[in-house]
Amino acid sequence: MSTLTLSRFFLCLFAFCAAVLPGRAEDLATVRARMSERLPALVALRQQGAIGENNRGFTDVRRAADGAASLSAAENRDRETVYAAIAQQQGGGVSAEQVGRARARQIAAQSPAGTWLQAESGQWYQKQ
Repeated sequence: MSTLTLSRFFLCLFAFCAAVLPGRAEDLATVRARMSERLPALVALRQQGAIGENNRGFTDVRRAADGAASLSAAENRDRETVYAAIAQQQGGGVSAEQVGRARARQIAAQSPAGTWLQAESGQWYQKQ
């Protein structure tokens, strides 16, 4: 999967959030902007194998690289905000954790070969 495809996916996710969560549109617009700005660096660190995608829908630092820890932490804070907003919109039956796990499955399916992913079992693997 190309960077363009990943970018399109994130843009669709952000559009969904803005459309279904009008009360939080300003907050989510800020989150969307931050995530869009960091996407090229995130993709580069994924391609280097420095950052992987865990089974909860968040990034994990796989090996030390310049900026990997701070970028991962910032990305995870924003993802947490997005997942919580989606869960709130879905109502009481859906938690932010469930949203994140569903997102993790989407990320795994759409990630390019070479991306480090965490299986449901917790085992890390590099996508073939």
